[in-house]
Amino acid sequence: MIIDIGDVRRALDNEELVPYFQPLVELRTGRLAGFEVLARWQHPQLGLASPENFVRLADEHGLIGRLMEQILRKAFLSSLLIPEPLTLSINVSPTQLQNLGLPREIRETAEQVGFPLERLTVEITESALLNNLDQAKTISGDLKAMGCRLALDDFGTGYSSLGHLRALPFDELKIDRSFVASMTRARESRKIVAAIVGLGQTLGLKTVAEGIETEQQADMLLWLGCELGQGWLYGKAVPAEKISDLVSAPPRPISAGIMTPGDDWAVSSLEALPTQRLAQLQAIYDGAPVGLGFLDRSLRYVSLNQRLADINGTTVSAHMGRTVQEMIPAWYPMLEPYLLKALGGEPVSEVEVSRPQSIFGEKDFTALLSYHPAFDEADEVIGISVVVVDITEHKRTREALNECEEYQHTPVEPTAPMTWIMDAEGNSLHMSSSWVQATELSKKNMRNLGWLEALHPDDLESTMKMMKDALRSGKPIDVEYRVRNLEGDWKWMRSRGSARLSPSGEVIRWYGALENIDEHKLKSLTGVD
Repeated sequence: MIIDIGDVRRALDNEELVPYFQPLVELRTGRLAGFEVLARWQHPQLGLASPENFVRLADEHGLIGRLMEQILRKAFLSSLLIPEPLTLSINVSPTQLQNLGLPREIRETAEQVGFPLERLTVEITESALLNNLDQAKTISGDLKAMGCRLALDDFGTGYSSLGHLRALPFDELKIDRSFVASMTRARESRKIVAAIVGLGQTLGLKTVAEGIETEQQADMLLWLGCELGQGWLYGKAVPAEKISDLVSAPPRPISAGIMTPGDDWAVSSLEALPTQRLAQLQAIYDGAPVGLGFLDRSLRYVSLNQRLADINGTTVSAHMGRTVQEMIPAWYPMLEPYLLKALGGEPVSEVEVSRPQSIFGEKDFTALLSYHPAFDEADEVIGISVVVVDITEHKRTREALNECEEYQHTPVEPTAPMTWIMDAEGNSLHMSSSWVQATELSKKNMRNLGWLEALHPDDLESTMKMMKDALRSGKPIDVEYRVRNLEGDWKWMRSRGSARLSPSGEVIRWYGALENIDEHKLKSLTGVD
């Protein structure tokens, strides 16, 4: 397609330039994060024209400002289809960074349709910073003051300078598609990508990879720690009328865990060491019987194992990139002081916290929490290591034993050597070791309603009838039945107990004692004194 500047002017006059939207995706979760806005020309005869056919011409002939205004205005209008917190990203050319009025133009265009600039990221290429860094700093500062985020585009392809990162208030680093395309087969590209991601993490900048086309590239970027990605793997740029389809689509499926590099990644033995250590840590995470996780300085989940996800009541992927307050809001007021202490560099070890059913409307839950700060090479806190140990059953057992000791000192059964505790539904919470030793059932099998298995079949129906009546009415329990001892003989036992009631009159627990009445029962049955 041969296009001259006259064609471009007519296209601008006729409002033929339109925005297309390419998805930006969170690599760890597969969730949509926003869109990059790309310029397209809807030519009346030739169809859709890509930007390389007209953007350079517009830039060279002083029309880039009009072009951006037209694309940006239409993109902002289309943003009504894009719910918060999804963002939009736009590119500015080196020429535009020579225009001190650029921030005002962007603000005025956004104000026409009420688009919040906090949802806009402005992408600047490194080459745009060469001509006048001071002017770029002024423009960047104005954009930041308006609420915009700044991204350094195509990092590593031009005249890369760490001074640019220090001088300008960037929020993101974009990894050029040329490195992404070759990183799975070229060691040099892989090292450059790893270095850019590491630099971003050190400076607190998000990293965005361009041009992702294969699952292998996505897995490697995720492994290296890249946060966002775009490319044909996640979808080509689409017109505004197709935005709703992308927004309503479910998150793109991702691997359950961090993928281990394959042999075809051409990783040398020395390069493999960090990934091997990460694989080992992942195995420890997945196999640990306690909840493990890591939070960044914003208290967002960077990683966690399935056990911690289960404790929090949702999936691992649902946590990624979300804050503790977002994931467990009812808990957060209790946890915040300890988290802030850890962010201040002070370890917090084995703090017991409880989630009472009466407060949160969930099952009782008690845990030991440990928060340990992680430090970088400059001894600054970069995050928090989290350990959560579920001690709910342990605490219940401890309380039951304490209550049992209290019961043994009450007049209900002062001489009984065997005590028991049941919940309001008749499930056994505690059974005296003497009772366990006197039967053929193990202590584990005594839990819940398992103690009924120790009874003589002829006594089971009458015992259950009496128990149901007591559980329903709250009346004292007094029942006799036979149990089989370790020698296989049936011995008569008498079980007596009473209910502990709440202030509203509801049964909380049953406390009782067992008495061996075999000798007395046999005498009464035979009539022998």
